[in-house]
Amino acid sequence: MSALIHHFVVHQLAVNQQQELTLIPRTSCFDVNPEIENLAQQINHAFNTKPGKGVGGFVTENAEIVSVSKESDDEEEKALTPHSVPFKSMLQDMQDETTDFVEFSIQASELLKKSLIDTGTLETGFVVFSHYQFLATDYLMIAIINTKHHVEINRELELTSSDHLDLSKMQLAVRIDLTQLAVSAEQQRYISFIKGRMGRKVSDFFMHFVGCEELVDVKQQNKQLLTTVDAFLAAEQLDPEEKHQARDTVSEYYKQKLEQGEDIQIQELAAKLPSDHVSFEAFNQQAEVPVEEQFQADRSALKTLAKFSGQGGGVSLSFERKLLGDRVSYDAGSDTLMIRGIPPNLKDQLLKSQS
Repeated sequence: MSALIHHFVVHQLAVNQQQELTLIPRTSCFDVNPEIENLAQQINHAFNTKPGKGVGGFVTENAEIVSVSKESDDEEEKALTPHSVPFKSMLQDMQDETTDFVEFSIQASELLKKSLIDTGTLETGFVVFSHYQFLATDYLMIAIINTKHHVEINRELELTSSDHLDLSKMQLAVRIDLTQLAVSAEQQRYISFIKGRMGRKVSDFFMHFVGCEELVDVKQQNKQLLTTVDAFLAAEQLDPEEKHQARDTVSEYYKQKLEQGEDIQIQELAAKLPSDHVSFEAFNQQAEVPVEEQFQADRSALKTLAKFSGQGGGVSLSFERKLLGDRVSYDAGSDTLMIRGIPPNLKDQLLKSQS
């Protein structure tokens, strides 16, 4: 399904000869053509498929964003003061058409640069601002994307080189649901952002830049849902094959929501699950700690739905859920896992170790 692009502009964060972080702005939005539409949709898709996102809203007027700057030796904490002109005000001016989109994007990029400097973070790349409508919802996407060098061979068998935006490595991005901000801001669910990269919290400067506080633990919400699904399937007294089919249904629902960038909705999911005794929606409402009616999907849930996995004490195991009770059996009393039909490559290693 295609998105309707309202505005699309790119600026660049670079380091000058004095080793200072500088902003190189573009003075106008790109004309919306098929190439720009395709790029905007690719960025949206890349964001949707990233795991580990945070969700929240703008901080209250009396709250302050505090970020941490790690010094090389003493690792002392550094509190950041609020910006004199917060991002929220810039966004409101853009929506009120007090400033045009390009001017807003330049102001916001300068604010982002300041946040990077304040947190002692050196990050360069192209800052993309994409304002678009997808499935009747207005979004603003802001992302820092780097390039990747490619060498190609043309029809004359000559080598040519070029740089391409490396969307697969996009780790710095925030998306604001402008529609939800307008109609239900009190729910504080309209901002989502990628949380981490290589153990570092992106929120250290992105949350400071946007003026956002994380209010929903997306990963925990998804874990809780899967636990509730398991409890529901057990309560329905389904046989192993029926349980497997039900988990496949949940998995397909997850894939659809992740692809479309939509939230998991308990009512929708309940309509897809078997309910001989009580619906999944009612079962969830009766739980001691019910799962929220709507929340963002996390890709890591797909792995949990498909496999059992764990590691510890020098042992790492992973196998498909449907194999439990068939090729794999577990004895809780002796804490023993029995595997029938060992993978050929593992069997070969075991046999060689005994020769």
